[in-house]
Parts: sequence; structure tokens; C-alpha cells
Amino acid sequence: MSPATPQNPDGLKDDALLASPPPTIAEGVDEEVVEANRRVFTGWQFVLFAALAIGYSSFHLFSLNVYPMETWSFRIVHIAGALILGYGLFAGARFAEEGQNASPAWLKWVGYALLIPAAYALAQVFVMQQTLGGGAMRIDPAVETWHFGYPLMATSAAAIVLSWFFRQARHQFNPADLVLMVCALASAGYLLLMYNSPLRASTGTSFAPIGISWAAIAGSLLILELTRRVAGLALVVISAIFLAYVFAGPYLPGFLGYPGLSLQRFFSQVYTDAGILGPTTAVSSTYIILFIIFAAFLQASKVGDYFVNFAFAAAGRARGGPAKVSIFASGLMGMINGTSAGNVVSTGSLTIPLMKKVGYPARSAGAIEAAASTGGQIMPPIMGAGAFIMAEVTGIPYTDIAIAALIPAILYFASIYFMVDFEAARKGMRGMRRDEIPLFSRLVKQAYLFAPIIILIVALFMGYSVIRAGTLATASAAVVSWISPNKMGVRAILKALQLAGTMSIQIIAVCACAGLIVGVISLTGVGARFSSLLLGLAGVSQLLALFFAMLISILLGMGMPTTAAYAVAASVVAPGLINIGIEPLIAHFFVFYFAVVSAITPPVALASYAAAGISGDNPMGTSVASFKIGLAAFIVPFMFFYSPAMLMEGTPLQILRVGVTATLGIVLLSGMVQAWFFGPVSVLKRVVMLVGALCMIYGGIYTDIAGLAIGAGLLVMQRKQFGNGKPTAAEASAG
Repeated sequence: MSPATPQNPDGLKDDALLASPPPTIAEGVDEEVVEANRRVFTGWQFVLFAALAIGYSSFHLFSLNVYPMETWSFRIVHIAGALILGYGLFAGARFAEEGQNASPAWLKWVGYALLIPAAYALAQVFVMQQTLGGGAMRIDPAVETWHFGYPLMATSAAAIVLSWFFRQARHQFNPADLVLMVCALASAGYLLLMYNSPLRASTGTSFAPIGISWAAIAGSLLILELTRRVAGLALVVISAIFLAYVFAGPYLPGFLGYPGLSLQRFFSQVYTDAGILGPTTAVSSTYIILFIIFAAFLQASKVGDYFVNFAFAAAGRARGGPAKVSIFASGLMGMINGTSAGNVVSTGSLTIPLMKKVGYPARSAGAIEAAASTGGQIMPPIMGAGAFIMAEVTGIPYTDIAIAALIPAILYFASIYFMVDFEAARKGMRGMRRDEIPLFSRLVKQAYLFAPIIILIVALFMGYSVIRAGTLATASAAVVSWISPNKMGVRAILKALQLAGTMSIQIIAVCACAGLIVGVISLTGVGARFSSLLLGLAGVSQLLALFFAMLISILLGMGMPTTAAYAVAASVVAPGLINIGIEPLIAHFFVFYFAVVSAITPPVALASYAAAGISGDNPMGTSVASFKIGLAAFIVPFMFFYSPAMLMEGTPLQILRVGVTATLGIVLLSGMVQAWFFGPVSVLKRVVMLVGALCMIYGGIYTDIAGLAIGAGLLVMQRKQFGNGKPTAAEASAG
């Protein structure tokens, strides 16, 4: 991944450029990112885990399109497969560097010893299956506890702790993780057995088999540990706080108190569709896994490289060119990439160095990339994965959600674009030279590489189900590659399926962990009590209630991937907003936006931190700068409430008026932040610009007129003072 820099003079003629076109700017955007704690296998171990990943992806394609499974069973297998793959691929501790000593041999033997009780618990599942198959109504609780529950619980906990101290070379596997894989099988096997019998109806009651609680506790521990490995501690800590609330809640004062649940009753119900197998896993096991497979096929056919090159050709020569490339490329990549931070890593490693090359400070370069990559999560039609969860939770058709997201997404990216443009103008930055970017005329000839995304959009709006449309788009990605330079044969298709299986682990673990939190919220009723709190605040001021909801959404989202952040906030905050009279679509979009922008909100801003790692700047400084660049995303959601036309709710004329004036308001807001509008802007003018921007973003007819009048007046004044040219030093100081 290196920029092409042939040293041609700026005045090189078109025919000379055509005769010797520059090499591709972007290479390697589609390369798989290998996380710091991911094992890199060789030999038979590579073949084994590649086969498992391919089988896991293929299982989902087959089940979703050919032979559907019973719902709970499908979701249990979905989570268990991710646990098995995850523990095989992701280590629980740092790897031993070359020249360092690995863990002592006795740790390995302790791991092998733990295999005995783990295998015993798994064997008991088969014994219980035979017992129920022989006509027994239920299993003896003593057998479930002593022969299954205790061995499974103790082994899972011990192997998790052991894995924290196990250090070895990156290409080696350790027995502690093998124990965890067996425990995942035992837990899932027992749940499959019981949930496919009449005993399923007893969950959440005193008649539920005690083994369900033991399997659920072990399964929850396994989910939490895998989440720690693939997504960090933030979500695990939040989950632990919610789990502690289940048992501490009865002793808490005020609206936080509740009657209480026993350990058995809670865990016999949390591993059902009231919790872990609920909406978050429903979405991850259908839409999300399908679109991860779609993204993997695009990646295998090198479409990501083409997207970034297309962005370079379209915007590279504009002032501050690489920053504008970052906006386009990150928007395209981000909507099919499940995480903001992952998008930063894939496109930022190319765009950030180029931004620094044309004059952007390291902090600005990282902040622009972080803000643009975060915006990919709100870009229709795919919107990361949030749109699918929103459709599942609200019952609103996916196509309606994608259409509603259009104007807010335009406003967000327009804000970043004008922030970038005004900063480039203020600092006198240049664009890239013609010999530094790919030829647009050449890239247009490969525009057919956009076909899979176009097919996806067309299929959705023709009324096809999301699953069928996603499958068609995936198949089209392979077919389109046959007329491109990167043809997908059998080997490439298998590689794409393997990549999809690996890529899916993080999001599945995160969704299952978020399901645990959702289960706590639904089973304890804390969500309803939070709704009553918002209702009380709304009695004082609806704006105050919205502001409080914004803070909670951002707080819940800090340090968490977008999908989990929205899932949790949608369970806690959205019902409260709906209860104070806000439409469900507006309430969920409000929560979704703030869950997304938590990735660029200090003090815990994952996307900004990832960008700072590439730019070499201070992470906190980068997060503050990205917050400033993404400022529109913190204002626009409030306007959903005051102007529903922003979400396509209204007449065509209302929607057009609100869309145009809000965009003009965003231009003024960007100019205010960057202190530039056809030239430097004084403090007083910046205050006036802020008033005009808020008037137009607000969306009312009279505020729009006032905002347009302010904008027109400022435009005339600035053009009269500075004209079209660059201001002189005297003019700049007078501005």
C-alpha cells in the first residue's frame, strides 16, 4: 500500500499521461487486517481452522437460503460456532516475542488436565439425550448439577483464567483454549437438547431444569471472555455492571430498586430470546453474517482498492485532495465495514500519510479520517449493521429506514467535506498533481465493479427480502469479478468464505454480549424505570429529556463497537423517548446517531484512537479534533424531533425544502468552526454564522427564511471584502 509518485512535471500533456498512466494509488486496502492477538497458523492447523471458517460461513448461507433451522437452535449454533472459531483464532494473552520465554510447561499440562472434566460434561449431554430419547420426562436435577453443571462451570472458569497467563509463539495453539472450545460445545449441546423438548416452555419458571441455568452461566462466561479478546474490556465491564445489578438491584434505593430475581430464574431465561438469543443475535445470525460474507466477497475481488482509487481520481486534485478522498473512500468502505475503527485502519493507512504530505497536521489528518470512517456507519443502504438491528427492534421495514437515513447522511458528509475544504483554503493547501492520481478515464471503464452494490439496492427496493437481496449481491460480486482483473475462481471463493468466517467472530461475540445486557434490561424492568425518569424530565422540558438521552446513548456507546452500542442504547433509551411522545423511527434514529458518534466522542473514542495510531499524534487531541469535525452529527439528531421531514416524513416539497436549507446551514456551521467563509471570519461574524446555521438546520419555514437572509448577507459581505481570490495578509488580519 504505497502512493505512486512518478516525478512527471506538472505541465505534462494528457496524451503523455495516457501513454504512461501512473501506477495504482491504492493497493492492499482489501488485505485482511490481522489483530494483535490473532494466531497465524501454518500447516495442518491452518487447514483445519480455514476449513472451520469456510464451513461456518457456508452453514449460514445454506440455512438462510436452502434449509432453515428452528429459530432458537439456529441461533445457538450460530453463537457456538463463533465461540469455537474465536477461541481457536484469538489468544487470551499477548504472544511470546522472539527470544522471550514462553509459558512454563506445567501450564500446558494443567490445560490438558482440564480437558478431562470438560469432556466429561460434553459426554453427559449425550447420556442425557439417550435418557430423554428413552421416554424420560426430565433429567434428575442431581445429575444435571453434579455430572454436568459443576464440571462445566468449574472448567470454563479455570480455563479462562489459565488462558490469561498462557504465552507462546503466534503460530501455536494452547490446550486452555481447546478446553474452552469443548465447553462451548457442551453448553450449546445441552441447550439444543432441552430447547428441542417440551422443557423449553419452562424457562424462567421454578420448573426449569437446573441444567439450563448452568449451561447459560457457562455460555455467558464464554461470551464475555471472547468479547474481551476481540473487542476489549469496555463492553465486558458494562455487561458485568448490568449483571451485578440483577442481584444488587433489590437493595438499591429509588427508581433503581426492583423485587429481585434468583440466580436460577434469571439464567434459565437469559439464554432465550428474552436475552442472548434475542434481537441482537437474531440480526447477527441473519443480516449481519450475510453482509459480512458480501463484504468478504467484495474484498476478495479487490473492490475496496477500486473504491479508494475511484475516490482519488474523483477528488484527488481538489484543494486538500487526500482529505476529500478520505471522505469518499471511507463512506464507501464504511457502509460495508462493521466497525468505525476497522474502517479507519483499512483506508486511513493510505489517506492519513497523504493528507500529511499535502500539509495537514497529523492531528487534523487523523481526525478527518476518524470522522469520515464513523460516518460510514450511517451511510445507506447498508449502514454498517445498525439498520438491520433497527428494523428487527422496531418492525419498520428496512427499506424505509434506509430512505429515512439519506438526508442525515448527506448532512454529515457535507459537514466533513466543507470542514475539510475551508481548512484547506485557510491554510493554502494544494491538491494532488495529475501524475499522483489514477486516470479517471481508466477507472470509469471499470465502473461495473459498483454493480454488486447497485444490485443490492435495486433488489431491496423491488421488494426482495434482505436475505435474498444480500445473497444475490454476494453472487453478483463473484460474477462481476470474472470480467475484472481480479477473477474469483474456486480458490478465491473459498478464501472469501474463510475471511467471512474470521471477520464475523467479533461482531457475533459483541452482539451476543449485548444480548446479555438486553436480557438484564428486559428481565429486571430497569428500562421501564428509565422511561419513567425520561417522562418526568419531559414534563419539565422535552429538550432536557433529549439532552439527557443523548448523554446516556454516548455513555453507553463509549468504547463499544457501533452495533453493540446501538443495541444497548435502543433497549435503555429509545423506549423512554417513545413514551414521551416521539415517533419510534425518530426515537431510534436519535439513539442510533449518538451511539455511532460515540466512536469520535472524547474521552473514549475508538475511531479517533485508531487514527491517532496511524498519524502518530496524541489520541486525546485527535479525538477532540474529530469531535469538532463531526459536530453536525451532534446537532442534526435534535432536528429529527423538531423537523421530521429530515427523515423523509412529510410532503415532497417539505422534504426538499428541509434538505436544501439544512445543507446550507451545514455549510455555515462548517465555516463557523473553521473561521473561514471566502476568507477569514471575525468572532462577531462567527457568532452570526452559528445563529444562521442553527436557524436553517432547525427546519421551520420562518427560521429557514431568517437563516437564508443571514447566509446571503454574510456571503455578500465576504465576497465584497475578499472577492474570489486569496485574501492578502492585510485582508486576512482585518477579517
